[in-house]
Amino acid sequence: MAPSLSGRIWGVDFSGAADAGRRIWIARGEAVGGALHVTRCFRAEDLTGAGGERSLIFAALRDFIARQRDCAVGLDFPFGLPQRLVKEESWEEFVLSFPGCYAGPEEFRQKCLEAAGGKELKRVGEQRCRAPFSPYNLRLYRQTYYGIREVLHPLVKEGLACVLPVQEARPWVPWLVEVCPAATLKAQDLYLPYKGRGKEREKARAAILEALEGRGVLAVRGEVKELAVRDAGGDALDSILCALAAWWAVNGCGNEEGACRLEGWVYY
Repeated sequence: MAPSLSGRIWGVDFSGAADAGRRIWIARGEAVGGALHVTRCFRAEDLTGAGGERSLIFAALRDFIARQRDCAVGLDFPFGLPQRLVKEESWEEFVLSFPGCYAGPEEFRQKCLEAAGGKELKRVGEQRCRAPFSPYNLRLYRQTYYGIREVLHPLVKEGLACVLPVQEARPWVPWLVEVCPAATLKAQDLYLPYKGRGKEREKARAAILEALEGRGVLAVRGEVKELAVRDAGGDALDSILCALAAWWAVNGCGNEEGACRLEGWVYY
């Protein structure tokens, strides 16, 4: 994927919830040799310009991504819909027209279900990586709606980022890739219950990080690891997994076989 990057990688565990500022986690990593070194992890509410309202959080996240320039960013929300539900001729046309197609997340889910005959269809990439949900599943539709409308649409419209593999990689703008922490864990045979309170879930989060570090693909700074293990929601850990999948994606390990130029692709 020429041109090359500086080595900075960001992972964003996204949320479309009303309290998105607390639920969105961001991890920073840098490629050092053959491993991704994660040096920072924080909530979106700590971003410059972030406020209590969801719209302000999304605006702050967009601005943050645009300012990063020469980097890759892994975001864990669906970048598209199954081909059967897309009327546009290209992915870019789909994203640019998206805000005008739906009045809100509820209408988005309802229209998708109607167009799919009540079924929850999955994209080729979701089937390939064994993603748990359709983009408009009850647990995911807000994430999909706000991710496309509030993050991808503005960045693509203004040319402030490029989205792989559906757009050509360009220098000096962030490269955005769709990732899925659950799929990454499945691919690494580390998919175990890790979200929730209690010592057993803490041990599971620690075990996941230790296993990846033991394989030589990940190195996590001590205080960041402690934060990820303590975070009961698992969102901090997910942001680290998002960064790891993004790093693999831009280094030719992105499992792109069969990638669909209309649906987007899921890297894991």
